[in-house]
Amino acid sequence: MAAISLSKVEETAPALVSLYKSAGVSLTKHGLTGQRAAVYLVLDHSGSMSPYYRDGSVQALADRVLGLAAHLDDDGRVPVVFFSTGVDAVTEIALADHEGSVQRVAAGLGHMGRTHYDVAMDAVIDHYLDCGATDPALVVFQTDGGPSSKAAAERHLCKAAKLPLFWQFIGFGNARSRQFDFLRRLDELAVPARRAVDNAGFFPAGRDPRRMSDEELYDRLVGEFPQWLAAARAAGIVRD
Repeated sequence: MAAISLSKVEETAPALVSLYKSAGVSLTKHGLTGQRAAVYLVLDHSGSMSPYYRDGSVQALADRVLGLAAHLDDDGRVPVVFFSTGVDAVTEIALADHEGSVQRVAAGLGHMGRTHYDVAMDAVIDHYLDCGATDPALVVFQTDGGPSSKAAAERHLCKAAKLPLFWQFIGFGNARSRQFDFLRRLDELAVPARRAVDNAGFFPAGRDPRRMSDEELYDRLVGEFPQWLAAARAAGIVRD
């Protein structure tokens, strides 16, 4: 059973009903029906991201993540971390007030800096530990390029492998761009030599992420989550 019912989504966020239904199909396909998980959204706010905020791509991703989160978490809210050189904002988006929510926050953030994954990862880890969550977490981490400090990002991912957090990276931009070479390498870091379990996935969403169908996006967002859950349970990282 979904954490939030279809009728509740129809009442609080009717524009997300189609997304909610599509997310449910993908979760069932991947054996995740009834699974509970905290859902986080991390958004790249570096200078090169400007076109994706202007054309609504970032807002569209946020709406899709809310549609997914309604199946996994019953509070109707998704914590959101905006990052560039530092953490630009830690806020949340909600079913009841989702329309334009990311655009409103981004409009007040000012300067768009460089791309430091590690500060955003720290913010997610701190939020998860401080909120006292007991369910595992799916972290949707959006970016349009590699980090300014690759060593710091790799170190944080390896350290976080001991926590019940799965990092699903999604790239905005040319799927063949060398900007994503680091994320592909990060996805393949050795287990157990470098990290306790494989705690990350990556896929590119293309130059116009809005053109990726809801079905494909949800399949990619949750496709590796079941394997991570199994490995994390076996390692004692996730406890039912």
